[in-house]
Amino acid sequence: MTSRVRPVGRLGGLATALALLAVVVGGFAPASAQAYVAISGSGSTWSFNAIDQWRKNVQQFGMRVNFSGTGSTDGRNQFKNKQVDFAVSEIPYGLTDGGVKDYPPEDGNFAYMPIVAGGTSLMYNLKIGGTRVTNLRLSGEVVTKIFTRKITMWNDAAIAADNPSLKLPARQITPVVRSDGSGSTAQFTAYMAAQHGALWDDFCRQAGRATPCGFTSNYPSLKGVIAQDKSIGVANYVRQDQSEGAITYVEYSYAKNAGFPVAKLLNAKGYYTGPTAQAVAVALLRAKINTDLTQDLTQVYTDQDPRTYPMSSYSYMILPTATSDRFNDQKGRTLSDFAYYFLCEGQQSADRLGFSPLPINLVQAGLTQVGRIPGSTKKPTDISKCNNPTFSTDGTNTLAKTAPQPAECDRKGGPAQCDANGNTSTGTGGGGGGGGTGNKNNATGGGGGSGGGGAGGANGAGESAGAGGTSDGVAAGDGAGGDGAGADGGGDGGDGSGDGSGGGGSSGGSAQAVPVSVDLPPNDGTLLIIVAAVLMVAVVAGPPLAARFMRGGR
Repeated sequence: MTSRVRPVGRLGGLATALALLAVVVGGFAPASAQAYVAISGSGSTWSFNAIDQWRKNVQQFGMRVNFSGTGSTDGRNQFKNKQVDFAVSEIPYGLTDGGVKDYPPEDGNFAYMPIVAGGTSLMYNLKIGGTRVTNLRLSGEVVTKIFTRKITMWNDAAIAADNPSLKLPARQITPVVRSDGSGSTAQFTAYMAAQHGALWDDFCRQAGRATPCGFTSNYPSLKGVIAQDKSIGVANYVRQDQSEGAITYVEYSYAKNAGFPVAKLLNAKGYYTGPTAQAVAVALLRAKINTDLTQDLTQVYTDQDPRTYPMSSYSYMILPTATSDRFNDQKGRTLSDFAYYFLCEGQQSADRLGFSPLPINLVQAGLTQVGRIPGSTKKPTDISKCNNPTFSTDGTNTLAKTAPQPAECDRKGGPAQCDANGNTSTGTGGGGGGGGTGNKNNATGGGGGSGGGGAGGANGAGESAGAGGTSDGVAAGDGAGGDGAGADGGGDGGDGSGDGSGGGGSSGGSAQAVPVSVDLPPNDGTLLIIVAAVLMVAVVAGPPLAARFMRGGR
């Protein structure tokens, strides 16, 4: 009798163990994974690399967010025509561009929400004696003259005045602009119009535009200016070997990911600065935030802080505030939780991706806007746990507060000019090589610079996930590796890690793509370890238990 009962007991024990395993494993799965519906958006390529990384990160929670980087103008138009659930843009509705007013959606059911900050950079491709230049400096006036065809050669006296330590080549300058309606173009032309209006208006006049020209999303067409589609298009054009002499304006993320240098821009205090996360944070302390959360950057351009980067700005998500035939409460649930993610955890990766995290006042304002989305989950968010590098206990912007003062060699009229590492350059050669890059399967180190004080390029790290998403984009991530300065300026890059292959030397190598890493929420590492341990126990203990049960049944 006893032998007949034992199999039942063993069966019950096995069933209990398996049920417990299911409960444990199931307990760690996101409860929301079963309820999210897919959402789609379009717009800004300026902020595409950040959005694309965030949407990949939330896939683990069951969210499917599709985003197409079609340009800010197209994104606003698609949202207005209810073709997408949300849009992303650097400029709002209601502005007049080229004599045409961009009217907002007729129903007025939308709101703006800042999502990330960053710098519009000046990515260039220039060599001296076969070695890539990485420490170029430009004043705003020179930049405007380059993009209005007043300056057409790299050895122009005005560029030489900005770069006393470089003997620049007699090479034609190729300005590369956006061919599509672009928030990047709007930000760049707004800066030129505000700071060097006479030069900009003269160019517009030659291109058949009415003056005063002001900002525009569509760059005027004129001979000698090359137009390319989207941010990825202008960045890829400049990075080609045959494009030596080219320069473009593009969000810093694209230049950083390509391993290509960007020019330091002269600020109002007389220092040349780059679009780092800290320099952007300093600059945006002067931004005026309107009641609808849009931005007025006039005071950013003229900021007297020596650490500021003048072409700094925010990007916005355009949200629905009422349901429609396209947008319902279920989509609102997905959109709101996606927004809660990138306003909090997502800001931690902004610097690594080539952006600057939002300050606390805009995060708080953004969370308020999320609550206006139909179907919003209205999560109580303790922003002190967001680990945003700008947050502080006294309400100041920590990232800006701790930003270092620029080096004396970055001062206009200083003793010399800095090399790529911020040290005084004494030679006339190029600076250090670009950051490590790679294709989808391998990362390859950037080449080291040669010439006066050039430093070795950093090498690629890890395996790249390549460009992702539903549209164009550059995979985000940093190259990792050493940077050494050679005695004669020929630095050797350190070895890559992971699948990266070490490069370096004095070749001044160019870039192909870039590695990417996915940021998991803080508790995910523990969760994965626990699940893995439970599964291992099941694999090890399960078969013997089953075998004992089968033997007992015979």
